[in-house]
Amino acid sequence: MIELALFGAGRIGQVHAANAAAHPSIRLKYIVDPIESTDRARLAAATGAAIVDAETVFSDSTLQGVVIASSTDTHADILLRCAQAGKAVFCEKPISLDFATVRHVVERVEASNIPCLLGFQRRYDTNFCFVRDRIASGDAGKLEHVVMHTRDPSPPPRAYVERSGGMFRDQAIHDFDMARYLLGEEIATVYAVGNSLIDPDIAAAGDIDTAMITLTSRSGKFVQMVNCRRAPFGYDQRLEALCSREVLYVENRPQRGVTIADAGGFHTSPPMNYFIERFADAYRAEMSAFVDVIETGRAPLAGIRDGLEAQRLAEAAIASMTRRMPIDIEANWQP
Repeated sequence: MIELALFGAGRIGQVHAANAAAHPSIRLKYIVDPIESTDRARLAAATGAAIVDAETVFSDSTLQGVVIASSTDTHADILLRCAQAGKAVFCEKPISLDFATVRHVVERVEASNIPCLLGFQRRYDTNFCFVRDRIASGDAGKLEHVVMHTRDPSPPPRAYVERSGGMFRDQAIHDFDMARYLLGEEIATVYAVGNSLIDPDIAAAGDIDTAMITLTSRSGKFVQMVNCRRAPFGYDQRLEALCSREVLYVENRPQRGVTIADAGGFHTSPPMNYFIERFADAYRAEMSAFVDVIETGRAPLAGIRDGLEAQRLAEAAIASMTRRMPIDIEANWQP
């Protein structure tokens, strides 16, 4: 059995804890969360894990891995401690809200050679994987243009916005990562526009709720990203990849796979409520991949370097929006 510790008993921590506890090769040994809450107590009871402090985790030489699902401001320190202790780590994005810290942490983690999986769960979704594999194999022909839509069902509360690092680092970072994953090459230029059109609280917090971003790859391929904090019908997560022989679509996943037809027309169910439901299978696959990383040394689909590069694009998007001009990453631009 692989023994793991989980940092963070919040929303995403609960997802990872349940998946770890359900996995036949994992024993969730510890939960670390300084906030005493019913969620923390309930999670410990449900998984059989002990509630401990960080010192207990890093002094336990038998513990093989750590899952970081705590608040973003804790990620960097825990990653560095994992590198020092030689423990495999599965970390939610982003690594840090400060890009200089991101670079430092990535250098230290890579130098330590610890296995590290970054939580870009879309890489483990069967539909996104199918599209990527079909492009990579050449079956679809040459990839030319990608369009991605990511819209939340409703705006997050202001308190969340104020500590999230902003829409580009928090929400759009998944799209930046998927762009790199599908293209199989780095991005050369970023042009972003954004505004707060939906929620005055988001504007008051200094963030945006609506954005459009155009990426150009080194070889000249295009990615168009549409990001928003609200879709009137629910969670909107779609992708279109235009290739020379095929156009590949990933559509919203409905709550119910049945269409009802009557005199009024054809009626389908709304999409799944939010990303946790939409990507439930992908989160389970991520945890299985972490087991593989520890047991076999297989490289994860998303590693620590992918976290760095996706955030580099987020920082470039912020700079582009602020300066009202494209950012040429290839021209020695640095966040």
